[in-house]
Amino acid sequence: MATTTSNRIFRVALRGDAILNNPHWNKGTAFTSNERKQFGLTGRLPYQVNTLDQQCQRAHDQLVSLDTPLRKNSFLQSLKEQNSVLFYQLLRRNLRELMPVIYTPTEVRVVLSSRLWDDSSNAVQADAIANYSHLFRRSEGLYLTFSNQDSMEEDFLEQIKGRDIDLVVCSDAEAILGIGDQGVGHWGDPRPFDARIYTDDATSQISTAKSLIYSLLAGIDPANSLPVVLDVGTDNEPLLNDPLYVGWRNGRLRGDAYDNFIDKFVQLVRKYLPHSLLHFEDFGVTNAQRILELYRDKHAVFNDDIQGTGAVTLAAVMSAVGVTKSTLADQRYIIYGAGSAGLGIARQLRDGIIQIDGVPLDKANGQFYLIDKHGLIKESLGDLIRPTLREFVRPNEEWEGVPTNDKGEITLLEVVKKARPTVLIGCSTHAGGFTEEVVREMAKNVDRPIILPLSNPSRLVEVDPAKANDWTNGKALLATGSPFPPAKMPDGRDYVIAECNNALIYPGLGFGAVLSKARSLSDSMILAGAQRLAALSPALKDPDEALLPDFADAPDVNFEVAVAVAEQAIAEGIAGVKWNDQEVRERAKVVQWLPIYGEYVYDENGEK
Repeated sequence: MATTTSNRIFRVALRGDAILNNPHWNKGTAFTSNERKQFGLTGRLPYQVNTLDQQCQRAHDQLVSLDTPLRKNSFLQSLKEQNSVLFYQLLRRNLRELMPVIYTPTEVRVVLSSRLWDDSSNAVQADAIANYSHLFRRSEGLYLTFSNQDSMEEDFLEQIKGRDIDLVVCSDAEAILGIGDQGVGHWGDPRPFDARIYTDDATSQISTAKSLIYSLLAGIDPANSLPVVLDVGTDNEPLLNDPLYVGWRNGRLRGDAYDNFIDKFVQLVRKYLPHSLLHFEDFGVTNAQRILELYRDKHAVFNDDIQGTGAVTLAAVMSAVGVTKSTLADQRYIIYGAGSAGLGIARQLRDGIIQIDGVPLDKANGQFYLIDKHGLIKESLGDLIRPTLREFVRPNEEWEGVPTNDKGEITLLEVVKKARPTVLIGCSTHAGGFTEEVVREMAKNVDRPIILPLSNPSRLVEVDPAKANDWTNGKALLATGSPFPPAKMPDGRDYVIAECNNALIYPGLGFGAVLSKARSLSDSMILAGAQRLAALSPALKDPDEALLPDFADAPDVNFEVAVAVAEQAIAEGIAGVKWNDQEVRERAKVVQWLPIYGEYVYDENGEK
């Protein structure tokens, strides 16, 4: 793991255009007079030497002059290809403003100066992703394709040669943003097929975007991250029939062929990068949990869709029960939406109940009611129940006499009436699924209902938090998956809606694992991170404040999460470092990458 600080001296072998065209080393107008002489830049740059502060101001002025989020995203992607330090520093200084632009540029828009909140159409996003092959100009990261698997090891080694890789983020692109299988055309430069706004050559997939967040919010050196696309085909017919599709033109692999390909990749990571974190992203519901369980005891692996969503939701619920002066074990939970995210949330909450409150497994499982497209998950659903959901299946006799719909399903409202939940969590993408009748019914039986409509984008949220606030007379404790404006309390005060964003925790979880060189990312390490995040909740000081810290504080929050995770790894004896837990905080400060220029000295034998 590298260290980058303002007082570090770097010996660099690049000169002239070579250093100006290298985003890792380029300082632009911030090269000092002495550096300009050494690196042959005096005639290549204007006279004035700027500070990083001045560069950020100039870049931000240019950015705000652009009229759409997509054009702003294009500008930032171009900046990333020119100057890494300036790019990351600009983002750190303007997190709430720019994170939606760089990370999800066709989703929710937050314009802080006017408090204008705009939810753009997901159709634009889907169209942009579908047009990935038409937009493609330059690859970024490592593409591993099933048909080329004989050269996988050679291709892998070529990418990591001479690099100290701490983080590998991989995706097979089967479950993208709620729109499904997109082959290699997955989340990246999500721009409509319009050459007028396509101003740079970078195509940044979800793997690259996730790596970026690890660097931005946790301090993992971007030079030490490896984004990987696992091209195992696609079942998306429009893509297969598109003559410009850049991926492997084949149906999506299943069964042993798929498993063997994934295993070959994972074994390369284990063999050559034994202390790295392997992050799985956007794997399909039939594979995500299964792959995580297969490798989690063999390497430090992490699935953000399952564990990240579960961990940040656990932190929000822990904060809420802190407000109500109760415990996790005191709650009854309904989870509306039983995909990878819903299952991850259920398991994370269940494990919290077991580890924190000492409740036996069977009793903890019994506190959960999971609902999917077939209604309440109970025994009579038979083969419609995925194996991974079996531990949360409700017995049939428990629901005898409860009204069903015309399909024989038990609906959310009926579950609320019978179960009397204290916690209602939505990850269904069923817009408006938490109806007024559902919310009011819940509020009849609990003084402070905990309601977390987490679906993204905001147009698919289960309930507008302002409505839930009104329907509960300001008593609900609320957090959402997308940013929302404050809700008005009955006395006219603003109630800040917490953003239950995975980025508040997963970068810290990953940095903690990398920092401690942990052999695995254990449940206890994730729980330690969630507890540290919950402890930072503003609501614990004032119950009318947000359940989670402001996203603008995400770098500091993730640092605290990382320290807690590394301390837990050392306590468990699974860390690969020989520190005691009292050393972790200072060690983390030393190795954390920050977007600050160091001093350069030309050395023909130096770094490139």
